[in-house]
Amino acid sequence: MEQPPSASPPPPAEAGLHRNSPLLPRALRRLIFLPALLLAPLIGAPPASARDALDHVRSTGRLSYGCDMEGGGPYAYIDPDDPGRLVGFEVELVDALAARLGVEAELSQGQWDQLLNVLDAGRVDAVANGYELLPSRVRDYRASRPYYIYQLQLMVREGAPIRSWDDLKAPKPGGGRWSVGVLGTSAAETFARENQDGTVEVRAYTGATDPMMQVLSGRLDATLQDLPAARFYRPQFPGLENVGPPEGRGYYVIYVRNGDEALAGALDRAIEALIADGTLERIYRTYDIWTDAQEELATLDTARVAASMAELSRESDRGWALIWKYRGYLLGAAGTTIVLSVASMPIAIVAGLLIALGRLYGPAFVRIPLSAYVELIRGTPLMLQLFVLFYLANLPPYVAGIAGLAINYSAYEAEIYRAGLQAIPAGQMEAALALGMPRWLALRRVVIPQAVRIVIPPVTNDFIALFKDSSVCSVITIVELSKQYQILANSTGGVLEFALACAVLYLVMSLPLSWLSRWSERRLRGDDRSRATKRGAPE
Repeated sequence: MEQPPSASPPPPAEAGLHRNSPLLPRALRRLIFLPALLLAPLIGAPPASARDALDHVRSTGRLSYGCDMEGGGPYAYIDPDDPGRLVGFEVELVDALAARLGVEAELSQGQWDQLLNVLDAGRVDAVANGYELLPSRVRDYRASRPYYIYQLQLMVREGAPIRSWDDLKAPKPGGGRWSVGVLGTSAAETFARENQDGTVEVRAYTGATDPMMQVLSGRLDATLQDLPAARFYRPQFPGLENVGPPEGRGYYVIYVRNGDEALAGALDRAIEALIADGTLERIYRTYDIWTDAQEELATLDTARVAASMAELSRESDRGWALIWKYRGYLLGAAGTTIVLSVASMPIAIVAGLLIALGRLYGPAFVRIPLSAYVELIRGTPLMLQLFVLFYLANLPPYVAGIAGLAINYSAYEAEIYRAGLQAIPAGQMEAALALGMPRWLALRRVVIPQAVRIVIPPVTNDFIALFKDSSVCSVITIVELSKQYQILANSTGGVLEFALACAVLYLVMSLPLSWLSRWSERRLRGDDRSRATKRGAPE
């Protein structure tokens, strides 16, 4: 399950900055670590992270591994017949491996595309969750021997004209492009992006079943899934069918931290033993994921596969060259972030002002529903609101994203404007009414202009916050800047490079807003007049 523009998941970056790489000069490192070595006998045993992971596993009696159970069938999921039991072919696989090591397996739940970061943080000993053998990962992690040979399966609505991936390489009848849903940062995403000539719009989802539902509802033309997931979920989606021969091919492996050679070697030997005694085949047949390709596992030249991956990993660009290579993706995603923010914030501001006016000056039958609206929107997460607009209201991704952000922020803007309007002394309105102004004119000419001056700073802060919250729109398949970062970091291993690049882009986008806010505040306070007075020319 995974990959984008080039291919794969998480790791740390650049040669000189990776935690296992020689960032510090050797002499300086010796100066730092020598006192620690001398003091070690006085302090006691070194922490687990400083020892080989195999010692840690055996001393604790537990092999902890990262896995994501969300939409995790047949990899790892809760048994529907026994909710207290965890099942899945990878659950049984790791249980069998742990038994070979003389310990028990312990699953740690984590978001799928962040599991390698969890491994980096030392929270787990290994990651086993349909992670593919990819050059970008091999560069920063130690991969085990392959334990499964995966392929990709195309799924469409029953009776659809698409019968194989080759059909998607032809222009779509009636114009436009075919829409294909994939699991984000998966090999399916990489394959879909690389094996078409601009004829396919690839939409990345956070779960395997989301695109299946979208195909069923007619929002997508097809979805490309790992074969195990396609076989497992197809009975739950009787309106879908698997078409064409399986595409692509690769290996599932278990990842451990670089340097944990003893643990990796023990896992390699345990996998080989499970292949030799038929345990793996029995597990795979239990979950109906055994294919003819698995016959090759027993005779696989693992040394050649590892050498090939190592060679490919050395060819990858790093540092500035990596950022420059993918600058188009970053700038395009930054543009998407700007579009989402600039389109939604004005709507939120106008809606917020109208809601505030309605709550303060409207009749009771208006105030009550508006108050309920504000409390409902503020009391529910933005992600949930996006799901409702995208999956239930069936709005297109960008429409749902802009509407979701506008609706969510309108509730907060309403409260800001309500506070600003209430800060204007009641005498202002009374004086305007006494002069014969209608209430609406008094609001427009007297009260609102003064309230606007008060609310500019918090509204600007909200605008900056909205820039960052736009990243939540990635859950409805919009590839904005944060999502693009995940895709590129996972596919190239340039975690640090792209993190820095995205931070700079966010800063570049938000700083002008801060400057504009301060300039507006000075203008509205009449600071220009103050500066003129200092020059000796009072206005």
